[in-house]
Amino acid sequence: MSTAVETAPLRRSQRVRRTLSDRPVIVLSVVFVVFYLITGIVDPSLFTSGGLRSILLLACPLALFAAGQTIAFLTGGIDLSVTMIANFAAYVAATQSGAGPATAIALALVVGAGAGLLNGVGVGVFRVHPLIMTIGMSSVLLGAVSVGLSSGGFLSGSAAVLPVLTTLGGGTLIGPIPLNVVVWVAVSVILLVGLARTGLGRNIYAVGDNPTACRLSGIKVWQVLIATYVIVGVLAAIAGLLISGSSGSVGPSQTNSFLLPSIAAAVIGGTSILGGSGGYGGTIVAALLLTVLNRLLLTLGVGQALQQMVYGVIVLALAWAYVAISGQRSD
Repeated sequence: MSTAVETAPLRRSQRVRRTLSDRPVIVLSVVFVVFYLITGIVDPSLFTSGGLRSILLLACPLALFAAGQTIAFLTGGIDLSVTMIANFAAYVAATQSGAGPATAIALALVVGAGAGLLNGVGVGVFRVHPLIMTIGMSSVLLGAVSVGLSSGGFLSGSAAVLPVLTTLGGGTLIGPIPLNVVVWVAVSVILLVGLARTGLGRNIYAVGDNPTACRLSGIKVWQVLIATYVIVGVLAAIAGLLISGSSGSVGPSQTNSFLLPSIAAAVIGGTSILGGSGGYGGTIVAALLLTVLNRLLLTLGVGQALQQMVYGVIVLALAWAYVAISGQRSD
């Protein structure tokens, strides 16, 4: 009798841990609310309409970058070229603005898809490690921007951010909700539904879980990887366009500060960097959480060097807390 009484709480604890493992959004939502309240106490302006708007405005591009990292992680990869793809796409849209908004934006998205295609071919066809392939692509794009900006280069003309991007990237939809949230919501719906209900989504999980079994079952892994990195490139281009619209300018390093937070958001959101496990739902909450964290550090006046240390420690603590709460599924 005593053994049964003792094991009952243990079984309940295991059920709770497995539920949290399946739904990391629950844990992250609680942590987000705690951080939001703490930050609001330190900086009461966060509780105003303008404070909420600033959080959503900054979280949107981070969430788009993190969406790409989430998809790459699910296949067991990573993309360190996303910020340079974003910078390059923003330059293309700005320098081609004279051709009209539709053409300029289309060219920017093609640039993002093209860079993603090259990454996918390198990773999927030539079996280059994603870390090496995407670092190399980032260097190539940085060189392309530098050459393009040099005297007579293809990016050296007049660079004017499109009015539609200025409105979309920095405008307001209603109340504290910025317009870029419309893009974020649309992308989120497509990714959440696509990963859960489409053949490509299921194959992305399968490739990350066991690529050898996928090949033996007839799945063309290289095609899945190419499609994955093309999607990542397009998402990065969209993020770059929105950031150029909110800032009203373009620059060769304008989005670089989003690289590490985008990786952190995907990891904290519960997506395994080893592939096959996770999803975009947790990443959404993690992007909001990291944006609030950044606001807290800025409010406290933390210097840049110390800010990086504190940021890293808290990110590691959150990752540890998630693992400790969710536990191993084998328990």
